Amino acid sequence: MVRGALVRWSVLALALLVAPTTLAAQQGGSKIGYINARAVLLAVPGYAQAESTYNRELSSFREEVDRMQTALDSAASDFEQKSVMLSATAKTAKRRELEQQRDRMEQRANELRDKAAQREQELLAPIHGRVNTAIEAVRTEGGFAIIFDVSANEGLIVAVDKSLELSQKVIDKVKATP
Repeated sequence: MVRGALVRWSVLALALLVAPTTLAAQQGGSKIGYINARAVLLAVPGYAQAESTYNRELSSFREEVDRMQTALDSAASDFEQKSVMLSATAKTAKRRELEQQRDRMEQRANELRDKAAQREQELLAPIHGRVNTAIEAVRTEGGFAIIFDVSANEGLIVAVDKSLELSQKVIDKVKATP
């Protein structure tokens, strides 16, 4: 909640800093525009399938980590229940065993996090690159000084001139490039 408010205030502060520059740019012949990057991405051929594949794989990674966490929690609970009956040596050995199990879980979680990042790079980065290239082309060709992404602002932009909407131009540009 606090983080969201901080992000909103940061974006508002940025908007207040950029607004005079943007107004000056508009008056000087430069233009501003906006896109809905989420809508653009969803319109790009192959994105929905790539995102679905990534989310499915990410879900299986999370399930594996959750199973490992459940097993560790169960072993720790079992140890706590039986620790009264164990000797000091047995308690020390069992604690060491639990620490090793936790370390293996953390190592595997890190491996899966790295694998997820790699898969995201493989599946989604090429599409994001094509979209960014198209956005830059639309910006350059249209003489736009700034293009905002209204899907990334957490509701700070509440009203906008629809004539500044550039999403369809970006979608057309992405679809026109091989």
